[in-house]
Amino acid sequence: MSTAAVGSRPALPTAPLRHVWARLRSAVSGDARRPAARAVHPSSQVRAGRPGHTARPEIDELYHHRRLDLVRLALFLVDDLPTAEDVVQDAFAALYRRHGERLAGVDDPEAYVRTSVVNGARSVLRRRRTMRAHVPEREGHAPPPEEYVLLREEHREVLAALGRLTRRQREVLVLRYWSNLTEAQIADTLRLSRGAVKSTASRALDALARHLEVPS
Repeated sequence: MSTAAVGSRPALPTAPLRHVWARLRSAVSGDARRPAARAVHPSSQVRAGRPGHTARPEIDELYHHRRLDLVRLALFLVDDLPTAEDVVQDAFAALYRRHGERLAGVDDPEAYVRTSVVNGARSVLRRRRTMRAHVPEREGHAPPPEEYVLLREEHREVLAALGRLTRRQREVLVLRYWSNLTEAQIADTLRLSRGAVKSTASRALDALARHLEVPS
């Protein structure tokens, strides 16, 4: 994997974030409590328009096509953009160290790195809890200015509501309504049963509706 690819941090567009808020709003209102649309297989997404390309993308190609989606995924889990970028950078760097540029031995590279991002976000949240237990938060603390540029008021409202959910509830909703994963794919990513995914999603939507004060 090239050094430029690992170190570069292109700007995160704001427009694609909007659809997840619409989907969550619809879901908590009861209009979308149905299985998420089946996600396109990641190798098909990466290879679109490239006839004859090998089934397994190389890491630079995967990074180029999937990095921004993974940063958005991490943002929903860790609440701030710089940390989300770091989580994704670390996931790709670990993938490269273990499997090389050609991703030898990885059947589904996107699923692999997505799971690494979720695990990295969990580690960040654990460290935050430990720090907060020992160091009181400073008065007047505010998120970095770029977060307010990235997120409109309604976006921050939903992000704050997601933050009130349990870690598992938040992960399930983000993977379902942002990453468009099926229940089976979510179960595989989070190492849960499909039944646990389904019940967690239902409880999470109920909790989110209360936080957002969406009428039933």
